[in-house]
Amino acid sequence: MGMLQEFKSFAMKGNVIDLAVGVIIGGAFGKIVDSLVQDIIMPLVGKLVGGLDFSNYYVPLNGQPMSMTLVEAKKAGAVFAYGSFLTILINFLILAFVIFQMIRAINKARHSAPLPVPAAAPTSEEVLLLREIRDSLSSKVKA
Repeated sequence: MGMLQEFKSFAMKGNVIDLAVGVIIGGAFGKIVDSLVQDIIMPLVGKLVGGLDFSNYYVPLNGQPMSMTLVEAKKAGAVFAYGSFLTILINFLILAFVIFQMIRAINKARHSAPLPVPAAAPTSEEVLLLREIRDSLSSKVKA
């Protein structure tokens, strides 16, 4: 089997396709969470802590004035951009919490539905006859 055939059989397995779909949906979901954090949550947090754009919080390391935006300060030299880091950290925590809740719901659904117990198959007539023969032979041996 050639390498191309092996790759085709590997790529067409169900798990690989499921993984690809999961990665695509995860990427789209990550963008939704990123927008939620940057466009809704962080402006509210910034308003609570002083009215500034939270993503522009930084500590200058090359003597830049604090009046510069983060982009301008980065052009002027190194900065410690803790606002961007906190935004990404909150983004990660929200995403991890949502994924945890989804896995929790899936596990709960998986374990809550009991599997149906298959009914015992009716004993065939041949088996019943063989049991009668066995019982009659064992009663003759004991007598």
